Amino acid sequence: MSEIIVPASAMRSYRRWLPLLVVLTAQLMIILDSSVVNVALPVIQHDLGISQASLTWVINSYLISYGSFLLVAGRLGDLVGRKKVFLSGVALFTAASAACGLAGDQAVLIVARFAQGLGGALASATVLAFIVTDFPQPRERARAMSIYLLVTVGGGSLGLLLGGVLTRALGWHWIFVINIPIGVLALLAGAALITERSGSGLRRGVDAAGAILVTAAALVGIDAIVRASEHGWLSTYTLGLGAVSVTLLGAFGFRESHTPNPLVPPRILRLRSLVGSSAVRAVVMAGMYGVFFFGALYLEEVLGYDAIRTGLAFLPQTLAIAALSFGITTLLVSRFGPKQVLLGGLAVMLSGLLLFAQGGDGEHVHYFPALFVSFTLVGLGAGAAFMPLLTMAVADVAPADAGLASGIVNVSMQISAAVGLAVLGTLSTKRTATLVAEGHTQIAALAGGCRLGLLVGAGCVAFGLLLAAAVLRPGRASAEPVGVPKQLADEAGLAEPSASAP
Repeated sequence: MSEIIVPASAMRSYRRWLPLLVVLTAQLMIILDSSVVNVALPVIQHDLGISQASLTWVINSYLISYGSFLLVAGRLGDLVGRKKVFLSGVALFTAASAACGLAGDQAVLIVARFAQGLGGALASATVLAFIVTDFPQPRERARAMSIYLLVTVGGGSLGLLLGGVLTRALGWHWIFVINIPIGVLALLAGAALITERSGSGLRRGVDAAGAILVTAAALVGIDAIVRASEHGWLSTYTLGLGAVSVTLLGAFGFRESHTPNPLVPPRILRLRSLVGSSAVRAVVMAGMYGVFFFGALYLEEVLGYDAIRTGLAFLPQTLAIAALSFGITTLLVSRFGPKQVLLGGLAVMLSGLLLFAQGGDGEHVHYFPALFVSFTLVGLGAGAAFMPLLTMAVADVAPADAGLASGIVNVSMQISAAVGLAVLGTLSTKRTATLVAEGHTQIAALAGGCRLGLLVGAGCVAFGLLLAAAVLRPGRASAEPVGVPKQLADEAGLAEPSASAP
C-alpha cells in the first residue's frame, strides 16, 4: 500500500489554520454573549426582581471589566506567552458563564458578569496577536483578518437572534449555560493545537505600577461614561470621575516615559499606522454600534418586532459581511490598495446609515425595501472597511509587541462603543422627551429619537471617513511580510527598534 504524502507547506498551513479556528470559536462565544444579554434583559429583570437602575449593571459590569483589562491582558500575553493568557481567559469566562446561568439573585449575576468581562479580555486580547505572528504573509494575513472581523462584527447581530430564540424556548439562564460546552471544547482544543511561543519574559521586571495606573484609569473612565446617562454628563459624579481618570492616565504617561521597562513602550505610540487606524476605528465604531442599538430599539419599540424578528432583520448585514469576508475584500485590497478600499467601504456604510435614518422616521415603515437595503449597505461597508483598517493597524507592529497592539485595537473599539452609546443614547432620549412635550405620540417621539441617534452615528462615520483620508497611509504589509526585520533585530538583541516610516 502506497503512503499518502502530505506536502510540508500544506501541513504548516493546516497547523496554523486549526489553532485560528479554536481562538475564533472562543472569540465568537464572547461576542455573542455581549449581545444575547441585551435581548434577555426584560426577562431577567422580571425573574430576579431587579430594579431598572440595577439592571444596567448586568451590562455595565461586563463592559467595565472587559474594556479596562484589554490593554494589560494584551501585554501580559507578550511577556508570559499568549497561549497561557488565552486559555486562562477562556477558563475564567466559562466558569463565570456557569455562575451567571446558576445565578438566583442580582448580586451573583452582576459579580459573575464582571468576571466574564475579565475572562473575555484575557482571551480576546490575544486573538489578533495570534494572527499577526502566525500569518506573516500579507495575503494569508488578510484572509485570516477577514474571518476574524466576520466573527467580531457579524457575531453581534447573530447574538440578537440567538438570544431571542434561547430566551423564548428555554429561558434566560441558557444564554449563559450554552457557553459552558463551547468553552470546554475551546479549552481542550486550544491546549492540544495552539503552539506556545515564548514571551519576551519577565527578566527585566514587570511594570506593575503602570498596569495598575492604566487599568484604574480605564475602570474609572468607563464607569463615568456608561453611567453618564444616569447621572448627567455635567454632573459632579461624571465630571469628577472623568477628572480622576484623566489624572490617572497622565500619571501613567509620566510613568511610562521614565521606567526602563514600560508597559506601553514609546515605540508603539510612534507607529502612525497603529495610532491613526485606532482613532479612525474608534470614531467609526461609535456609528456602527448605533446601528445595533437604535436599529433594535426602532424595530422592537416602534415597529413592534419581537426579539426573533429583530435578529432576523439584522441578517442581511451579517450575510453581507460574510460575503465579503471570504476573499472579496482581500481581492479588492490587492487590486486597489487598503486605503482606497477602506474609504470606499466607509462611504457605503455612511449611505446605509443615512438611508436607515431617513426610513426610520415613522411607525408605518415597511422592512422592504428601505430597511433591508440599509442593513445590507451597512454590512457591505463594514465588510469592506474593517479588514483594511485592521491590516494597516498591525502593518508595522513587531511580533514581540503583537499582544499590546491587539489590546490597543480592542480598547479603541470598546471605549468608543461605550462613549458612542452613552452620547447617542443621551441625545436620543432628550429628543424623544422633547417630541413628547410638543404633543407627539410616544411611538412617534421614540422614532424621532432613534432617527437623531442614527444621524449622529452617520456623522461619526463621516468624520471617520475624513480622518482616514487625512492621516492614514498604507503600511509595509501590502508589499512584504510584516515584522520580520524587527523580529530578527529583537532576537539578535539589538537596540530597541524605532518606528517605521509611515
